[in-house]
Amino acid sequence: MDVSRADEDSYMNNLIGTLLAIFGNVLVSISLNIQKYGHVTIVGAKDQQFFYHTKTWWFGFFLGILGEAANFISYAFGPLSLVAPLNAVSFLTSFILGFIFMHVKSKPKDFAKSHGLSFLGAILSVGGAYLFVAFGPNSHEKLTAEVVVHHLVGWPVLLYLVLQIITFCLLLYFYKQKNANALVIILLLVALLGSITVISVKAVSHMLILTLEGSMQLDYPIFTVMFVCMVSTIIFQASFLSDASKLYDSSQIASVNYILSTALAILAGAVFYLEFNHEDILHISMFLLGIAACFLGVFLITKTRKKNNTFEPYVTMNMSNGVPTIHNKSPDVPAGFTGSFSYGALVNSDGMTPNQPVNKEQPTTSFRPTRASNGPPARKQD
Repeated sequence: MDVSRADEDSYMNNLIGTLLAIFGNVLVSISLNIQKYGHVTIVGAKDQQFFYHTKTWWFGFFLGILGEAANFISYAFGPLSLVAPLNAVSFLTSFILGFIFMHVKSKPKDFAKSHGLSFLGAILSVGGAYLFVAFGPNSHEKLTAEVVVHHLVGWPVLLYLVLQIITFCLLLYFYKQKNANALVIILLLVALLGSITVISVKAVSHMLILTLEGSMQLDYPIFTVMFVCMVSTIIFQASFLSDASKLYDSSQIASVNYILSTALAILAGAVFYLEFNHEDILHISMFLLGIAACFLGVFLITKTRKKNNTFEPYVTMNMSNGVPTIHNKSPDVPAGFTGSFSYGALVNSDGMTPNQPVNKEQPTTSFRPTRASNGPPARKQD
């Protein structure tokens, strides 16, 4: 009777964690799109103002905080290996919102050719999410401060942390000293930091929940250690992602970062919290199949996004009034249809400063010679 009751509570915790993670990722994606909509609206308005002076941007900002809070709490209920891969929901939500706002009108054949892989990726993401949720780990324990310390001092965790620190230092050496700016190297640094982040987030969120339930955990040193690790690793991740965004396309960064970070987060949950110790081979295999399908789905969704159209200017001089005219050498693309993934689905498609007027007409090659103010008239050439 007690065993069945414990299993029921365990499945209920899994369900709560899953729903919170889905809800949080959906809200985060919607908030980014709302904030971007606020930016686009400001750019198109006659009266220019700062984005943080608009209600739209602040509404998106508070939705993002609510979504991140839901994600944070979800780690207190669901296993780390189950909650972390659900970040794919944000990709799926962004794809749906982007498809709604693109308003693309084309023939069915052209539509299938342009968006078929994206829809296949969405289907794979949904199917993969169902598999890893249905066959994911179902291990739960109260992560009190003593339990967290017990996990931390175990030899598998210490070995894992030592190997991770060595790998991180080697990658950081090549990145800083040898100028190894490959995308995989930068995002591996992010993923290694992210595995520490999710470990500490789960511990901090669980200890906060236990404290709210009446069992004080905040006065233990391990809580402070985990909280500092959580904040510091998030800051350094943001720094490395900022560096990557200056060198590579944002959609490519998003997909590779999701794959690497999720893989290392699952490994961290398996090593640190022993989440797969009581799972059989069938459940583990189906879980990994779901993760692989989700990885492929996210890759296809982001791969089919069109690249940002870069602004390549050249300047000509209008000889009649001496005013320089800026022209754009890049081809035209439909509005709202680009590959930027840094701010949701609603992005600028011009690839330049939005309020910069651009004349895309080709410059004229002939002009009338004007007479100098003090010089003689030009002689006619035979």
